[in-house]
Amino acid sequence: MSSIKKTLGDLVKTYPGAGKIFHDHGLDFCCGGSRTLEQACAESHLNAEKIISEVEGGVNGGKQTIQWDSQTPEQLITHILKQYHEPLRQELPRLIELAKKVEAVHADKVHCPKGLSAHLEEIQTAVHSHLAKEEQILFPMILSGVGVGAQMPIRVMMMEHEDHGKNLKITRELTQDFAVPSDGCESWRELYRSLEKLEFDLMEHIHLENNILFPKVLSE
Repeated sequence: MSSIKKTLGDLVKTYPGAGKIFHDHGLDFCCGGSRTLEQACAESHLNAEKIISEVEGGVNGGKQTIQWDSQTPEQLITHILKQYHEPLRQELPRLIELAKKVEAVHADKVHCPKGLSAHLEEIQTAVHSHLAKEEQILFPMILSGVGVGAQMPIRVMMMEHEDHGKNLKITRELTQDFAVPSDGCESWRELYRSLEKLEFDLMEHIHLENNILFPKVLSE
């Protein structure tokens, strides 16, 4: 099978660095991970052969890292909690305050991201609720070995992942794809740099759960 006919999720499993390449090209490899690279590129008017050459050639950070598909659910959960849950709780309040500062100082500028801080507060509320459900309900179920018995809470988490994806798109709209105007201050630049990193981290987080952890659990 040609690699461009493989799904984005499967390609990220095989080439962990592919996530960064897909993100750079604006391809959704988390909630949209079930689409083939060929389909995703056609929808976005991108050259699938060029992108797969980047992925397989290991450019743009496409080098091999940990093969998460070979890890146990316990190892995956430990990684998710440390790498994503804890940092999210720390980073979102900082970004909210930074957005408030930028909106207040640059309120008279046409490219000011008005409404961004309020949107980030909504994201924080949704994320905190989501993380609590995983930590208090779903992950303990998985660690107890219920397997397919976790299907219903997994379905709920995947629906909420779709909502997180929609919120990421709204963030891009409010920030004009994280484009800081030429006269933007350093706080503005730091805000958009951090928001783009948050977007990528959340996409990797969702990919690990949707495309690796959850299928692994439901197959047991």
